[in-house]
Amino acid sequence: MSRRPALALAMVAWTGAAMAAEPTAGEAPFGLAWGPVDRVDAPSMVDREANLTGLYYFHDRPLASGPDTVEVVLVVCREQGLQQVVWVGRPLDGPAHVTAREAIRREGVRRYGEPRPGLASGSLAWLSGRAVLATRTLPDGTRGLVMSVSGPDYAACSESHRTATGHPAGAHMSDLIGGMVP
Repeated sequence: MSRRPALALAMVAWTGAAMAAEPTAGEAPFGLAWGPVDRVDAPSMVDREANLTGLYYFHDRPLASGPDTVEVVLVVCREQGLQQVVWVGRPLDGPAHVTAREAIRREGVRRYGEPRPGLASGSLAWLSGRAVLATRTLPDGTRGLVMSVSGPDYAACSESHRTATGHPAGAHMSDLIGGMVP
């Protein structure tokens, strides 16, 4: 893969898919707002568990139609509304993965400062941006970047989920990337 598509992945991830361009406190990615949801595009699939509703947008839907996007998940909490957006990038191998990850890391540093290591192996967390960048390894050995951005009431939503199910809301992101996520 050339450097240009990998950088396109990084820019899609930060500006068009996983992060809204310079969002304000109430703005979520894709021009959505954290909190109550009154209207969203029709998802490819819906999944519910306790207080969480996952709206899955596969590559055939507007939220996930970017060339480097495999899937976008909106996590809507019963009481808090939209509280998490997860972007899943297409599989990359070798240098393409490294280049795309580094471009996203640099953009995160520009917006939020230096990240700290995340809970999942090799992940990065920007606490001020409530954002996590992680990598998932696929069965064929390629790796896909995964971005998660959480809303201001995510902790309360996660605690309600833990009370109802015995696990925090972040367990679902952990399942996606194969590691621990708050």
